[in-house]
This record gives sequence, structure tokens and C-alpha cells, in this order.
Amino acid sequence: MEILLQSLHLPDVEQHPQPGVYLKLIEAAKAASGGEYPKIWDLFSFRQEFTPHLARFTQGVLRSPSSLSPALRELIAAYTSYRNECAFCTNAHAAAAAELLGSETLVWNALRDLESSALEEKDKALLRFAGKITNALPSVAAADVEAVRAAGWNDEAIYFAITTTALFNFYNRWITSSGVPPMSVEAHREQGKSLAHRGYIRDPS
Repeated sequence: MEILLQSLHLPDVEQHPQPGVYLKLIEAAKAASGGEYPKIWDLFSFRQEFTPHLARFTQGVLRSPSSLSPALRELIAAYTSYRNECAFCTNAHAAAAAELLGSETLVWNALRDLESSALEEKDKALLRFAGKITNALPSVAAADVEAVRAAGWNDEAIYFAITTTALFNFYNRWITSSGVPPMSVEAHREQGKSLAHRGYIRDPS
């Protein structure tokens, strides 16, 4: 069955992709049955002289070796997005976190009601910190960092938590303001598997 895709709020952006890897991805998706694809690709495709640098930055933030696991970084991305009510990013990164953690239930319980979820207290401290950065930034102080450190995280992990939260506050605003719509549950689940196992760099071949 053909899927009718919602257009961006920026039709000139959507209709004028530059040649490159993201245009190839869009064309391949449209040629496949149904043609559903992550319409963030339209934003990346519009100015491919610099958007691949954003993809590489994202790969570094979410996948560089660190004491903070990729699974928890994906969960922070999803939690930040949930707090910002960005449906596309919430669903995409909740799916990636669920793939890496092995439980959709754990992820969605943490997003909807952190304190009653089955996450370890150490992990809850990170998400509380991400939530404060997202929704109460002017009040963030050294004491907040110290609370995360006291929960058992080192400064490297806290650095990656802050950077992931900051990056997804950018993505949430970029995507929501541009009108990138969420996809079907199954499409997000498949996207999550791809993000979990392939990361964020798209092969230009």
C-alpha cells in the first residue's frame, strides 16, 4: 500500500535536494514498496556541503568509545526529545535505545515515568540531569554535575551526557520547526535497528 508522506513546512527545501548520499537514500526509499523514509534526510540533502559534518559529529557524540555506553546515549537522546515533544526524534532514538538495551518496555517506561521505571538509580541520575539541561537550563549549576558524579559517573561520561543532550536540543528544534513528521511504528523500529548497528554515517557509494 502506498504511504502518503507529510510534506515539510519548507517545500523549497524538500523539492531542491543536492546530489549526494542523502538524495540517493531518498530515491531508493521512494522506489521501494511504500516509499516511507525518515524525512530528516530532506534536511540533510538540501545542503550537502555541510550536513555530512553534522552526521559525523553525531556519530562521534553517540558512538565514540566512552565510559557512557551507546545505549545510554541513545536513551538520553530519546529522553531529551520526549521532554521537547519531538515525536520523530523520540521514536527514532527510543527504537535505537530499545535495540541496544534489549527492551522497548524499559525505554518507554523511563521516558514516560522515569522515577518508577526499572532503570538503575545511577542511570536515572543522568536522565534527570538531561531533563534539567533541557527544561531548566538557567538553573543548572556545579551542584547538578556533582550530583551526577556522586551517582557514580566520571567526568568523561558527564561530558558525553551533556553533549548528547545539547545535540538533541538542536535536533529537536531543527526537525520540529521544519515539519519533519514521525513515521510508522514499524518504520521507526527498522530505523532504530539501523541506527543501533550502523550508526550515523551514510555510505556515499
